Amino acid sequence: MKAVEQNDNSRPISPNLSDNTEYCKHVMGHSNDLMIRPLQCLHKWPSVLLYIDGMVDVSIINQAILESLLQTHELPDFSADGEHLSYLQNDILAASEVLLIDDMQDVLNALLAGSAILLLEGSKRGLRIGAAGWEDRSVGEPVTQTVVRGPMEGFNENLRTNTALIRKRIRDPHLWIEERKVGRVTKTRVAVLYLKHIVDPEVVSELRRRLDQIDIDSILESGYIEELVQDKTRTIFPTVYNSERPDTVSAALLEGRVAIIVDGTPFVLLVPALFVHFFQSPEDYYQRADISSLIRMIRYLAFFIALLAPSFYIAITTFHQEMLPTNLLISLAAQREGVPFPAFIEAILMELTYEILREAGIRIPKTVGQAVSIVGTLVIGQAAVDAGVVSAAMVIIVSITAISSYVIPENGLSISVRILRFVLMILAAAFGFYGILMILLITVTHLCSLRSFGVSYMSPFAPLIQQDLKDTIFRVPWARMKTRPLSTGTADEVRQSTKKTKR
Repeated sequence: MKAVEQNDNSRPISPNLSDNTEYCKHVMGHSNDLMIRPLQCLHKWPSVLLYIDGMVDVSIINQAILESLLQTHELPDFSADGEHLSYLQNDILAASEVLLIDDMQDVLNALLAGSAILLLEGSKRGLRIGAAGWEDRSVGEPVTQTVVRGPMEGFNENLRTNTALIRKRIRDPHLWIEERKVGRVTKTRVAVLYLKHIVDPEVVSELRRRLDQIDIDSILESGYIEELVQDKTRTIFPTVYNSERPDTVSAALLEGRVAIIVDGTPFVLLVPALFVHFFQSPEDYYQRADISSLIRMIRYLAFFIALLAPSFYIAITTFHQEMLPTNLLISLAAQREGVPFPAFIEAILMELTYEILREAGIRIPKTVGQAVSIVGTLVIGQAAVDAGVVSAAMVIIVSITAISSYVIPENGLSISVRILRFVLMILAAAFGFYGILMILLITVTHLCSLRSFGVSYMSPFAPLIQQDLKDTIFRVPWARMKTRPLSTGTADEVRQSTKKTKR
């Protein structure tokens, strides 16, 4: 029923100006920000200019529109109906975008998109004039994906600014941008970007199909699109990558992936997304290959520490004490002598406390954030040990786990690790190492079964693509990265010339 009500607004433009203006007022509830400016166009034709206050650039309204329309001109003879609109469109108005429009629903959509509408008495058509100019956040440094070396530009909430940031880096006419509106009420602009000669056409076709199937009233952030277009699999692992860095998105486009930009958010989606992509940082490609490979291997190590450290501690202290050296075992036993809880309850309490502190650090005002972090990490931790609630070893384990989770460059995978960590802790408390091994086997099997837009999630490991291993756990020098990753199904494998250069 709601969709039908939306379509009821469709009606042709009336030749009577008062009918059109009253209709706009009625549909928009006589909102105060709807500006209606009557004028004598070229001192000849009664007309009206409509726009939404706050969504247009006032300088465009005054200089490119009103100043042009209020001048006196010697008018030619107009023999056919509509020629005066073409004359205004082509010879009078100084705006860069002037389009003919003939439906009141299109008038309302244009107004809400930041355009100005010029309607003339006696004409069944109008002019849509591009005048969008609302306030935007300036291009600044990325907040969530920072680097030591590399560009310090990040996307903002304006779709056209974001596409321009990518155009600035990829100056190729084969960079195609397809734009559509998603959401019956919000009519959010969504842009799909890809390099025509590099991308796999099947991925683009599948993305178009999934976007066209979306039937929802609102799209307020790219997370809506991510959840609606991802492969229909029950998984805690992200199968769509997101980034707020133009250089990361540009590099992904050059590898044959597709970007999805949603108006109103700085986070751009990338598909297909593979498991190895979540361990890669743009900084890996701005430093020497040996340094980048070392840092990337540290990330994989931190991933396993964040995933397994608490469960390993629970399994060893509960079932497998014989695996520890005698001196360490005696030290742990002495620390746990006054602790009233088993290792599992101790770990759950500390992990939940850390998760609460993490969320509090995100939500509280920045002015007191540092104080809360100090209280949480030092005062509460030390007080818990002194009170005998937890052991000092558990505080160390949880601290290392927390620090390691921040090493993962993409937050989506970090959240997956946090969820899986609790499952591993439960199984470790019940079955020891056997429970951990069981969950790991199930997880690996699950990862190998996932697909992202038709591409195996664990590529290039499963299935094994030896040519793509050069940019996985380690990164080879640029001189040896002559081909693009084959995992994405790229149509153009050659990244750089195979000819040897003289030195």
